[in-house]
Amino acid sequence: MAAKMSVAARKQMPSALTFDLLAKCSQTLLTVQVTKARASTLHLPHGSVPLPIFMPVATQASLKGLTPEQLAQIGCKLCLNNTYHLGLKPGQAVLEQVGGAHRLQGWDKNILTDSGGFQMVSLLKLANVTEEGVRFLSPHDGTPMLLTPEHSISLQNSIGSDIIMQLDDVIVTTSPDRERMKQAMERSIRWLDRCIDAHKYPERQNLFCIIQGGLDLDLRRKCSVEMAARDTPGIAIGGLSGGEAKDEFCKVSVIPTSMVDTCTGLLPENKPRYIMGVGYPEDIVVSVALGADMFDCVWPTRTARFGNAITPSGTVNLRHATYADDFSPIVDGCTCICCRPIQQGGLGITRAYIYHLAAKETVGAHLLTMHNVHYLLSLMDSIRAAILEDRYPAFVRDFFNRLYGSASKIPIWVVNALNGVGIDLLAE
Repeated sequence: MAAKMSVAARKQMPSALTFDLLAKCSQTLLTVQVTKARASTLHLPHGSVPLPIFMPVATQASLKGLTPEQLAQIGCKLCLNNTYHLGLKPGQAVLEQVGGAHRLQGWDKNILTDSGGFQMVSLLKLANVTEEGVRFLSPHDGTPMLLTPEHSISLQNSIGSDIIMQLDDVIVTTSPDRERMKQAMERSIRWLDRCIDAHKYPERQNLFCIIQGGLDLDLRRKCSVEMAARDTPGIAIGGLSGGEAKDEFCKVSVIPTSMVDTCTGLLPENKPRYIMGVGYPEDIVVSVALGADMFDCVWPTRTARFGNAITPSGTVNLRHATYADDFSPIVDGCTCICCRPIQQGGLGITRAYIYHLAAKETVGAHLLTMHNVHYLLSLMDSIRAAILEDRYPAFVRDFFNRLYGSASKIPIWVVNALNGVGIDLLAE
């Protein structure tokens, strides 16, 4: 696992971000007094970003259903593009010619790009991973292709994203092959060193490392220590959105803990912590309590295209006939442009109208996308306010009681995970 240059000998990487820690929850502490839930501000080249944050996913430099202007109006300050897809189309030459993804998509706020490694698992059936990189066949024309750590960084340098991700060796998290898991974790560390060496613009693009190790706590601990030693501007936790069960995501041992809890407990306090691919509201609320700051997921936009609205009591499928004559807002009291009454500058969209559109017109998905993304961004604002006012445990209890109706219906994985950081959801 040794890199060609020792960590101690490696020149410290410049950082194009500053991280201001503003407040820490007084209750979500480890026994060693490592604070978990916290509120902070991340200052990036295209503006400041409040943390904790949810990042909408604009995979191909476009958020499905929203224009860049609409995305900005909702309050988004950081969205995610996909290196794998942009590298295939429009391609690196076009990106360099236009001056990067900000100009390509007309977006003057921040962009984070993933490395393309996840697509090697989720999209490609004929990928072959070696120490060199990932060999695969182009899904467009079948041409043999190779994605190396160096090429991934080169693509992201051309994209010009504010946060770029290392190429990591990604495997299905639920794989029972511990040796392959260990190999992937160790290779990801070696690939990070190659990414650091290949990164051309550390003064304006922030490289984040990615902690791997599957569902093995020992591997996660080893990887966390190794990655933190590289001192990248930010740190991501990968491999927790690949279909594993919730009780594995928040795995209980002698002391209730989890993959997230284990990793954040070993990471420096002065860097942003990003859990990749996690975006269900309950996952976010728990993960913030466990010390995470940044989240992304396609779910809010994808579920909108199936007629589903996110509400405080769960998702509601507005294609169901029971909503045909329901003239209430998508969510009572929601301040998104869809739910707000016309008298308050909104559109006054009703559930009946969404029901009418959902199976017939693309505008139905468009309206629900605006609502769902707004809901997630507003949830993050509420989480941040609760931490700043040091009332996060009370916020968490209220959130889960509204979501499930009563404390007795809250899933055991939630109860166990929060118990581990001092929040007892079942207390009278």
